[in-house]
Amino acid sequence: MASGKTSLGKKLATKLKYNFIDLDDYIEDKEGLSVSNIFKDKGEIYFRKQESIHLKGLVQSDKDIVLAVGGGTPCFSGNMELLTGRQNVKSIYLKASITTLANKLILKKAKRPLISHIETIEDMTEFIGKHLFERLSFYNQAQIKVTIDGKTKDDIVEDIILELF
Repeated sequence: MASGKTSLGKKLATKLKYNFIDLDDYIEDKEGLSVSNIFKDKGEIYFRKQESIHLKGLVQSDKDIVLAVGGGTPCFSGNMELLTGRQNVKSIYLKASITTLANKLILKKAKRPLISHIETIEDMTEFIGKHLFERLSFYNQAQIKVTIDGKTKDDIVEDIILELF
């Protein structure tokens, strides 16, 4: 959350002349419901199953795409293997410090139901630290790791391109 997956993904896709797909948006289109409503009406297990099905379809496609996945995606249903186990797929971990993420998210919390209740920067830092600790073993399996702290979007995209080619 707040690492720039969507904005950097779009920039990268434009630079590479690939299509950009946000997995959550893709699922919303297929389901006809927002991710929050899928969670509310059908539950997380249903969402995670659909997420895995759609992820598999996208990574097995022959199309050149840049795909942004949710922060939880690699942590469920063998999804990380889908993202790292194919020759034509490169996984990228946009690595940010807890402080960077907390400072970004505290300003955008109203738009994010998962964190909208968090009041202070200290609580946000604790929330992010806990989630990052739980997910780091998955994130660290990515083939490419790019630190984003203190860099412009253009610099980050250039770093990614250098790693890809």
